[in-house]
Amino acid sequence: MRIVIKVGTSTLAHPTGMLNIRHVENMCKVISDLKNAGNEIVLVSSGAIGMGLGKIGIQERPDDIPTKQAAAAIGQCELMYTYDKLFSEYNHTVAQILMTGAYVAIEDYGKNLNNTLFRLLELGVIPIINENDTVTTDEIIIGDNDTLGAIIAKTVKADILIILSDIDGLFTGDPNKDKNAQLIRVVEEITEEIEALAGSRGSSLGTGGMVTKINAAKIATRVGIDTIIANGKNPEILYDILNGEGVFTRFVGHKNDD
Repeated sequence: MRIVIKVGTSTLAHPTGMLNIRHVENMCKVISDLKNAGNEIVLVSSGAIGMGLGKIGIQERPDDIPTKQAAAAIGQCELMYTYDKLFSEYNHTVAQILMTGAYVAIEDYGKNLNNTLFRLLELGVIPIINENDTVTTDEIIIGDNDTLGAIIAKTVKADILIILSDIDGLFTGDPNKDKNAQLIRVVEEITEEIEALAGSRGSSLGTGGMVTKINAAKIATRVGIDTIIANGKNPEILYDILNGEGVFTRFVGHKNDD
């Protein structure tokens, strides 16, 4: 299978913004094992801004763009160093791709991105993709890595998009406030009612929330790609997802022949 895995800041880092070493080590181990089994993996990774803020002692996401961009520059170094070190232990090579909205909006850039991604997969490399928060501006921006994950899944014609976050999936209400909220296991179609279930706020260090995950699912399912929202606190859930087991929400892909 060709699998795109999007990992959120809440999975990679403690609330302080510092690296959650146990989570990241386990995740790299499981992904390496999945790759050993013959799967092609593309990793869309958040965490650069959060890790950068943690390294300079800022625990709340700032509002000003220069601080965010400075934090991204600091954190991206640590993020890729960590991935390179951990995946190398399992004899896998990684490659970094930092994207801006131009790669989506400008046709030539999109072709170059396609060529690079497919060649990396042919070479057996694990592409690790993040939005280029160091230079991205409001004029041309993707905005969140859930959307980026869906764009990449569509680009590489993935079999499945897996979004790992700090929640088990889509619920009928806010499980933190409503004890009767139930996990929705399968979403056949993203209706207005489904969209209305999404909240609006993610973690203090991240940019996402259920809204961005639903939007990502809309992008991917429209081209026939099943999309999973699952809790990344135990990376071994990736095994369960591929076996059709475990606790998560699956959005069913329906390819539009038009």
